[in-house]
Amino acid sequence: MSEDHQLRDVFDAIADPTRRRLIHLLAQAEEIPLHELTAQFQMGRTAVSKHLTILKEAGLVHDRKVGRETRFRLNASPLREIQDWVAFYSKFWSTNLLRLSQLLEEEEE
Repeated sequence: MSEDHQLRDVFDAIADPTRRRLIHLLAQAEEIPLHELTAQFQMGRTAVSKHLTILKEAGLVHDRKVGRETRFRLNASPLREIQDWVAFYSKFWSTNLLRLSQLLEEEEE
């Protein structure tokens, strides 16, 4: 699935702590089999698979079959949308805090 045809919003996909943890785990390895991912959580294989499906629909995860095993890997490029959004507001707040600081300095003088 290409980034242009995401079925799910990236912000929605990372809203859940379990999915953020899955992203973190996948960022530390090239590929991880489903059974190894499932072992990291106190939930069943079906629940982990559902979370991975949501990440896959957002373009954040790719999978491939190797025999009877499914392996997952991270595709971090959709996270750029979040990085861009945060960068915009980081600049917004930096600018406004600088203005506030200047205003406070002027009042002290």
